[in-house]
Amino acid sequence: MKLLIKNGRVIDPASGTDKTLDILIDRKKIAAVGSKINDKTAKVVDAAGKVVAPGFIDMHVHLREPGYEHKETIATGTLAAAAGGFTSVACMPNTSPINDNPGVTHSILTEAKRSARVNVLPIAAITRESAGEELTEMVNQAKAGAVAFSDDGRPLTNNQLMRRAMEYSQMLETTIIDHCETPDLSAGGVMHEGDYSYQFGLKGIPSSSEEVMVARDIILAESTGVGIHLAHLSTRGSVELVRRAKAKKIPVTAEVTPHHLLLDDSLLEHYDTNLKMKPPLRDKKDVQSLRKAAKEGVIDVIATDHAPHTPDEKEVEFDQAPFGIIGLETCVSLILDRLVREGILPLSRFIEMISSAPARILNLTDKGKIQPGADADLTLLDLNREVIVDVFAFRSHSRNSPFHGWKLKGAPEMTIVGGKIVYHC
Repeated sequence: MKLLIKNGRVIDPASGTDKTLDILIDRKKIAAVGSKINDKTAKVVDAAGKVVAPGFIDMHVHLREPGYEHKETIATGTLAAAAGGFTSVACMPNTSPINDNPGVTHSILTEAKRSARVNVLPIAAITRESAGEELTEMVNQAKAGAVAFSDDGRPLTNNQLMRRAMEYSQMLETTIIDHCETPDLSAGGVMHEGDYSYQFGLKGIPSSSEEVMVARDIILAESTGVGIHLAHLSTRGSVELVRRAKAKKIPVTAEVTPHHLLLDDSLLEHYDTNLKMKPPLRDKKDVQSLRKAAKEGVIDVIATDHAPHTPDEKEVEFDQAPFGIIGLETCVSLILDRLVREGILPLSRFIEMISSAPARILNLTDKGKIQPGADADLTLLDLNREVIVDVFAFRSHSRNSPFHGWKLKGAPEMTIVGGKIVYHC
């Protein structure tokens, strides 16, 4: 069935478009974009007063399936994604078994075909069992459908292996995503190392634990000429390293999470385990640096690092709780209310960071744009819709969010995947 989106404010960073237009969808593709399109055979969606953006892409999500379905499943995670305005999610490989072979990639895609509300893009492990000792079958993984490679959560400290993985990724036209952490510097730490860690009596994770690995990755990218993507940056030192690298045209890209843009380490005074994540919340100067870098394009992407955990896992002493929070259902409203509405981040820049930029980095040539022939993945936003975050109403299987009760203005109105409406508030 055809779908005709009329009278919306179309913001397409890929083409520089920001104007009122109609969009005709046919056979899962965008058929036409223009003024006053009419098609009597199409179902009409009146988007007057709404923003129509390329479908949002979250390139850093933990769907937990296979192996940890008590935390999240492909079905519940993609239901949450659709409600959060995301049309595609790239899922990290730290499942059980770890996605280190084509069989696991195939099983993820098979289950996604059966139960997913949005596009699921598997990320495969760089090394077998993410143990950092032997590369996976990268060629076969790419053929099976992996869009990127990462040992997320288990930093690859073997420099020679990382270099070889980067070289393979270039040949395969895929992306290496690195969790930048130096384990011997962060070992045992549970929050940012600074005044507050000493005040609260918690072992700190120094900024250098991230920055040393960021520097390593940039050096490898420069020496090989091969691109690398740096996950969830959190420190101003990392920002400066990336800024200098980009000034030298070194092929490096980076992402930041909503929580690192909005929260800082002072909030841990109540030892809320929903504020425990890795990298940890940093200090206020780091937050300001991340915001500036996002606005200026030094940081390319906003990604949630959606990491579901059960209440039993989080309701323990702070030192014992697992790292991670969920974010698929809160990301868009948080950024719209606390950054876009406050004039800190332009709306078009936010849309670029969550659509065309991840599509470019993951080499998704038919996504992240509103142009004839592109995939009919669209996100409609209501900038005036008011929401109150209620973790007990989440579609996600887990509830580990620090944003419960926050009042926010601006939210997804409709999510369209392949020309099909998968969410409408």
